[in-house]
Amino acid sequence: MQEINGLRRKVEDFTQLSASCEDIIVLWQMGMEEGDESLEDEVLDGLSELEEQLNQIELELMLNGPYDRANAVISLHAGAGGTEAQDWVQMLLRMYSRWADKRGFQIETLDLLPGDEAGVKSVSLLISGENAFGYLKAEKGVHRLVRISPFDSSGRRHTSFASLDVLPEVEDDSEVIINQEDLKIDTYRAGGAGGQHVNKTDSAVRITHIPTGVVVQCQNERSQHANRLKAMKLLQAKLLDLQLKQKEEELNALRGEQTDIAWGSQIRSYIFQPYMLVKDHRTGIEIGNVDSVMDGSIELFISGYLRSQSKSI
Repeated sequence: MQEINGLRRKVEDFTQLSASCEDIIVLWQMGMEEGDESLEDEVLDGLSELEEQLNQIELELMLNGPYDRANAVISLHAGAGGTEAQDWVQMLLRMYSRWADKRGFQIETLDLLPGDEAGVKSVSLLISGENAFGYLKAEKGVHRLVRISPFDSSGRRHTSFASLDVLPEVEDDSEVIINQEDLKIDTYRAGGAGGQHVNKTDSAVRITHIPTGVVVQCQNERSQHANRLKAMKLLQAKLLDLQLKQKEEELNALRGEQTDIAWGSQIRSYIFQPYMLVKDHRTGIEIGNVDSVMDGSIELFISGYLRSQSKSI
């Protein structure tokens, strides 16, 4: 049903686009025949709106990977820098939450580890919506912040880093087979602000996949059972990502290619001082309105990256 609804929406979008195009042509012909120059602005506005709709449809056509239509599991982790880096993670968490809200996507917190004094050390979210993974895969990498830290009494400028990992949600259990004997499951008492029940019972769950060493945890829910279900969902996504990376490495070995997956290769810089600028280092796209970007307006960066990848194929 999800696939049918997605296809139906694509047909409706194309039909609406065709009708809008015909309306603009008729309006232009009417203005030419009657010599009515007052219709020029209306035609230009219609063309501008038509171009925007066409660009959106063109972008969605690029999302044709095997998991692009899937929901996305994103994980943010603070780099070195203590409270400043943890505050940066919280800022990015808000940015991606606002972006998802604007698109009508659903957001579910899988795990959240609060900072020692402020901010967030790490957080994992499930973002549900059509093409969520296809869009958010463009955001995977290291994000760099440059600003005068509000936590520095001397008012010095600080550089902080946070990493974003993006995985597709696994809906078909046959894609990732997990044997229960390969799992080590630990329960413990949740830490941080979580309510009296959460902090007084061993409801938090940590799962280790012994063959790969992959570790996931969840402590946000009140019950151990709910935390275990969410931790298993996160484990499935990570194991699928591991499988995909292994296949990619095998192909790169056959092609003789080398890829740089180092932590320090930031994809984007967010500069608050001495000037205001957000720059994507992969595409060269720059936006001076930092507040708008931090409020979730990251479509230009996402579309720019996806288009650059489409051209390179």
